[in-house]
Amino acid sequence: QVPFVESGGGLVQPGESLGLSCGTSNSVFNRLNMAWYRQTPGKTRDLVASIDRTGTTNYVDDVKGRFTISRDNAMNKLYLQMNNLKPEDTAVYYCAWQSANTGLWQGWGQGTQVTVYS
Repeated sequence: QVPFVESGGGLVQPGESLGLSCGTSNSVFNRLNMAWYRQTPGKTRDLVASIDRTGTTNYVDDVKGRFTISRDNAMNKLYLQMNNLKPEDTAVYYCAWQSANTGLWQGWGQGTQVTVYS
């Protein structure tokens, strides 16, 4: 297990920005594929963006052009910069890591709440 702690959520209005981060003290971070997921009550936890060990990124269509995922391997940190936020971005956001053995995403910590209200 690789414990991560998410931070940076908050309450914003549509069009505003927020930056999320998650970090770990585990030096294995630089070997992990990482991702941000989000979940709203009663719905499944959905992938938002991912970044592999080499820095290659992928985004779901809903956030392309608005969100940027990045990582700092020296600091063992993952980031998600969210611009032009919309009410439908409201969710609890989680960072996750991909198991090299199973390929499954895991690491569901406490998450951080993002609320976009109009």
